[in-house]
Amino acid sequence: MKQFLTRLVEGETLSAKETEDILIGITEGRFPQEQITAFIMSLQMRGVAVDELIGLRNGILNTGVPAEVTDYKPIDIVGTGGDGKNTFNISTCACFVVAGAGYKVAKHGNYAATSVSGASDVIEGHGVKFTADKDKLRRSMDECGIVYLHAPLFARAMKFVAPIRKALKIPTCFNLLGPLVNPARPAYQLLGVANLNQMRLYSNVYQQLGINYGIVSSTDGYDEISLTSPFKIITRSIEKIFSPQDFGMKTATARDLSGEDGQTKADAVAVFDRVLQNKATESQIDVVVVNAAAAIKIIEKDKDIKECINIARESILSGRAFDTLKKFVALNS
Repeated sequence: MKQFLTRLVEGETLSAKETEDILIGITEGRFPQEQITAFIMSLQMRGVAVDELIGLRNGILNTGVPAEVTDYKPIDIVGTGGDGKNTFNISTCACFVVAGAGYKVAKHGNYAATSVSGASDVIEGHGVKFTADKDKLRRSMDECGIVYLHAPLFARAMKFVAPIRKALKIPTCFNLLGPLVNPARPAYQLLGVANLNQMRLYSNVYQQLGINYGIVSSTDGYDEISLTSPFKIITRSIEKIFSPQDFGMKTATARDLSGEDGQTKADAVAVFDRVLQNKATESQIDVVVVNAAAAIKIIEKDKDIKECINIARESILSGRAFDTLKKFVALNS
C-alpha cells in the first residue's frame, strides 16, 4: 500500500487493476486501518478517476456474491440518492412498471441513508424477505420478471470499509459505487444523478464498461426525471435537455413527489401501491411512467419515447404492474 499512497500524494492516478488489487487486499486484511483511511481520503481530496472507480467496482463484484440472473439480460433503474428531496420510491416503483410491461428487471438497492424510505425499506415494507439464493432469484425472474437484490447480502467488501466511512462522516468514492455494483451485472441501466459532474463521471465509466445506459438528472437537483423542471438525458447516442412538455407531461411540484411532512415508511408503501393501482395523483403516476419509459427506451432503441411512455402507462392501466408486485411479494415473502 505504501507505494500506492506515495503515488497518490504525488498526484498520480492508479489503474483499474491497481485499485481492484487494493480492494481485494482490504478484504483479505492486508492493510492497517490507517492506510485504508489514507487511501480513501487521497482519492476523495483529488477526486476519483474513472479507471480508479472501475477498479473498485470490479473488486467489489469479484469478492462478492453473484446474483446468477445475468443471462436474463435485465435492466436496473437506480438513483445515486443523497439529493435531499425525500421523494417517494420512484425508481423502485418504475421497476415494477417495466416488469409489468414484460421486461426483465434486476433491482439493486439498500435501506435509506438520507430519506425516509429507500428501496429496501419499501420492498421490506411489503413483507418481502431478502435473499441471495440462486434458485429463489431465478424463480422470481421466471415467474414475475423481477428480482430484488439487497446490497448487503452481495457486496461483502463493503463491510470492511464501513467502520472507516462511518468514522469519516463525509461522502467518499464508495458512495459512488452503489449504482455500479449490481451483482446481476445488468445489460441495461437507467441511472439518476443529482448533478452534472456525476453525470459526466458515470457516462465515462459506462462507456468503458460497455453497458447500455441512460443517465438522467433534473436541473433542480433531483436524481431522476422529476418533472419539476427540465431534465437532461445522456445515452450512448444523445445528450440533450428536455422539458416535461416534450414528453407530453405536466410540470409537477416538489410537494407532489414528497408527500406530507412527517411521512413514515408505511406512508411510502401506501403511495407506492397507489401508483401501481392507478389510484395516486396524476403527478405521482406520471413521474413513475416517465422514468419507466426512459428505461424501456434504453432496451427498445428503435421505439419513439412516446411509444415507450404508452407502454409504461399501459402496464399500470391494465393492472399488470400491480399484479407483478402482488406476485413478487407472494413469491418472496
